[in-house]
Amino acid sequence: MHLDHGILGNGRILALVHPDSSMDWLCMPRFDSPSVFARILDEEKGGCWSFVDGDGQPLKGELSYVHNTNVLRHVFRDEHGAWELFDFAPRIPDGLRHKTPLRVTRLLRPLEGRPRLAVRFDPRPNYGREQPRLLPGTHGLEFEGDGQPYTLQTNLPLDYIESGRAFTLDAPRFFTLDYGLVGAPQHLDDIHRELDLTIAGWRHWARNSSLPGFADEEVLRSALCLKLHAYEDTGAIIAASTTSIPEVIGEPRTWDYRFCWLRDSVFTVEALRRLAHFFEGRQFLRFLLDVVEGGELQPLYGIGGERELPEEELLHLSGYEGTSPVRVGNAAAAQYQADLMGEVVLCIRSMLVDTRSDLRNPKHWHPLVERMVEEAIEGFTKPDMGIWEYRGRPMRHTFSRAMCWAAVHHGSFIAEHFGATEQAEEWRKVAAKMKEEVLEEAWNEELGMFVQAEDSPHADAALLLLPSIDLIKATDPRFLSTLDRYKELLVSETGVMRYVHGDDFGVPTSSFTICSFWWIEALAMAGRLDEAMEMFDQVCSQANPLGLFSEDYDPVAKRMLGNFPQAYTHVGLINAAMTIGNLLRARDGRFHAWS
Repeated sequence: MHLDHGILGNGRILALVHPDSSMDWLCMPRFDSPSVFARILDEEKGGCWSFVDGDGQPLKGELSYVHNTNVLRHVFRDEHGAWELFDFAPRIPDGLRHKTPLRVTRLLRPLEGRPRLAVRFDPRPNYGREQPRLLPGTHGLEFEGDGQPYTLQTNLPLDYIESGRAFTLDAPRFFTLDYGLVGAPQHLDDIHRELDLTIAGWRHWARNSSLPGFADEEVLRSALCLKLHAYEDTGAIIAASTTSIPEVIGEPRTWDYRFCWLRDSVFTVEALRRLAHFFEGRQFLRFLLDVVEGGELQPLYGIGGERELPEEELLHLSGYEGTSPVRVGNAAAAQYQADLMGEVVLCIRSMLVDTRSDLRNPKHWHPLVERMVEEAIEGFTKPDMGIWEYRGRPMRHTFSRAMCWAAVHHGSFIAEHFGATEQAEEWRKVAAKMKEEVLEEAWNEELGMFVQAEDSPHADAALLLLPSIDLIKATDPRFLSTLDRYKELLVSETGVMRYVHGDDFGVPTSSFTICSFWWIEALAMAGRLDEAMEMFDQVCSQANPLGLFSEDYDPVAKRMLGNFPQAYTHVGLINAAMTIGNLLRARDGRFHAWS
């Protein structure tokens, strides 16, 4: 099963739908709740919700997004006729906010002829541990999963769902799956109204995006995808929609990404800010304040701010294409990763200096910045597990030390912003010493490149970000030399590896798609713009037909792998496109839309 799915959601739930109409992944009531459907992790035991033809065979159709929305539209045709299927989670404009019920909606509409279809509704709650009995209730079919109530409403007679018998699609048929207690019954007019309003709401959000003038369609799809990963109830932003889609088929590189990594979230906030979206950043910073006040900073949190995320293996599920284990929870929450302070400070600075974001209360932000700077100064000398979350011994990673510098350096600008001139000057002096040390110790003259850690000979794609955090100019001879060496070591026609040396699980073989976009942006900043654009086109060709990316790309099988969709990858696409767009306008003298 390739990752050709579309994603839908409304800020409170997410679902993945395959082109054959099967809803293969749905967790309710939260992004990180146990699954209701998980066919993507076990075709037999995971459960799914699909439509089949009158003979019980899977459908083959065309899946796309309704233009500039997160509403999915399938079009199917056979000898009996043609029909369309809309899949969406209602997101209804309500003044300055939105109504986002815990509901997924599916709407079938005939287009021509008299198609014959059947419904396959097979919920397997609690990660496939349960196979509940469907019981007719007041508003539809009711069932329980993991002790929680669910209701399927429809204007199709319930007998067709319970029996799985075929019916003639001669009029629109709707299906809504709700979590929790259901109020008034749904009617077809309600469904059409919710569909129209959800489309209008997404298009309004899209219209308020500032696009780079380069790869605008890809950027907007990426932005819409990122928006789905922002949890409206708390402001947390998850790294990906799924758990345990492997980085490599047959290897135990299977992780649960349905949590809020501060690093990924900060980069997501910045990408959306560059596109003129600030609500997500303000909400995330509120989440950040809450979790920071709860104790020591950690790499990731539950979307409700949970600090304990114990890792568990679900042995009853076979895993994606048979790759096990399926994991829930993530032990990396207990790791020490010294780069975090820098990312927090960078996020605060970018939001503070942008007059559109309205973050102006120093009582909230100055103490947090002071704490991050102090912890960064301490963390600069401490070994950590690094951005790639190795599970072996800690090292003094170059990227982590660079981000500790970033906390102090950019913290000085924030202190200046708040009028703390003496503090700003003190931090600038400390940052200058840190910069000198990290550049000296990270540079390997013999190899002609920046290396992953102190006394390490290894290349690390995270160091492609050094110019973007302002540690070094992209045209510095040392960085240009690093690009040349990394091209030999990490770069292939299909993408860029994080690193190529062995780790806790052996030698990696899949490229890491955000690293490909980091490479593209670094090339552009270094003046190799045509090379950057060529690589950008190559990497974008690896997206699925809906423009969505996972975490990794298998260069041998030529397919996406890893958790999907991966927010970080879409962040990389946006940032690379924004940088290329800016440099293209400057190079070509295009300073107006019509020039």
